[in-house]
Amino acid sequence: MRYKKSEISAAQIVQAATRVLARQGYARTSLMDIAKEAGMSKGAVHYHFPTKEALIQEVLAHATNVVQERTLAAWAEDATPFVGLRRSLETLWEVRASRSDEALVVADLLAQSLYDDALRPQLAAFYATAAHQMRDHLAPQLEAAGIQPKIPMEVLPRIVIGLLDGLVMQAFADPDVLEPEDVVAAIETLALGLFEVAPKKG
Repeated sequence: MRYKKSEISAAQIVQAATRVLARQGYARTSLMDIAKEAGMSKGAVHYHFPTKEALIQEVLAHATNVVQERTLAAWAEDATPFVGLRRSLETLWEVRASRSDEALVVADLLAQSLYDDALRPQLAAFYATAAHQMRDHLAPQLEAAGIQPKIPMEVLPRIVIGLLDGLVMQAFADPDVLEPEDVVAAIETLALGLFEVAPKKG
């Protein structure tokens, strides 16, 4: 029973930390801030996470998992390649531009990783997983439709995700400058230009 209670407490701390980091950012957040948000003592937070860095690793894992799960849900098994691509682009944009706590935490920690080497492996894994999600769902459907990318399939998702991330940072700074449907249509048009009809075999 103590183990289950401890597990729940740790999850509450991670959720509280996600909320505080989304509001204040990494640089302005202390363990005391997180303890207050969780309704616990600082000692209780230290019991589960001895350092702020240890807690941040768990928060980043939680935030990236939430973002990835929402993206994965956009892909339907019965969707055509281009319908699947549009759904994924819409969800990828929505997840980032909606300023959810998890998306804000990932964006903030991505900026922080410029100065903190310890954050980079986890963020690199996040982007690798996001790229694999798109590739794994798109590649078989493209092949079945007789379409192939003009560039390596490993590179294509990175370009699409990079475009989205760059544009969403502009949207954070100036929320009224970009309309979601315009962003999705523009990236879809650019992405479609990277495909061609595959030569017939034999």
